Amino acid sequence: MLLLTLGTGLLSALAMLVTPGLPVGTALPVVLNSTLDAKKDKPGQKIDARLMQDIPLGAGEKIKAGARVTGHIVEVRRAGGGYRMVLKFEQLQDRGTTIPLNVSARAIASSQSVYQAQIPIDPYSNSEAQSMWVMRQVGGDVVNRGRGGIASGDSIVGRYDDGATWGKLTSSEQGDCTAADGNGIEQALWVFSTSACGLYGFEDVKLVHDGRTDPVGQIILESGKSIRVGGGSGWFLLVNGAAPATH
Repeated sequence: MLLLTLGTGLLSALAMLVTPGLPVGTALPVVLNSTLDAKKDKPGQKIDARLMQDIPLGAGEKIKAGARVTGHIVEVRRAGGGYRMVLKFEQLQDRGTTIPLNVSARAIASSQSVYQAQIPIDPYSNSEAQSMWVMRQVGGDVVNRGRGGIASGDSIVGRYDDGATWGKLTSSEQGDCTAADGNGIEQALWVFSTSACGLYGFEDVKLVHDGRTDPVGQIILESGKSIRVGGGSGWFLLVNGAAPATH
């Protein structure tokens, strides 16, 4: 009986240590809590962010908005007259559970771009209930809260429901983001368009590697001047299907 009890306890402990990863193609819209500054930051420095919308996992399970997403700076150095910064996100912590992450960046929006996406297009709408606002997502899609829809031009590409935006990813006119990035799954969008791709609201900064290909999981930014990504910036991350870089 003692051996059986010990064996059961050991199996339970091992089960707690084994945490499955997220489905490939899952979108994670997060806001950066910490500021990235190439002139000050050092390799190994932690990155801290939080999830901005619930992520359904099926069977009634979900990751709650507010879950913590962490990573670190892999490299930061001078590159010509500017800077190069390499970073990756590695963990998601939700209600006591730690989930390993291997993600790429489909889009990154400055804090100002995030702010603009959360106010009505028509300033007179401020006098209306927020549930009736019409707003423009990062990347151009229009959210009509009153009608519960998200439009790209004349096409309905998503829905607004109970304070959250949802839609299947679509191909972008800029960059190499495709509809297949999200595997045809309805995604949590937060402030991002279904076609959002690349950088928004940053001057002289380029996303030279999004982390989908080798080195998988590493997001690389470069600038001819400096790189500063403030707290409050939005990151539209996608779960990769390949093994992450080991650096």
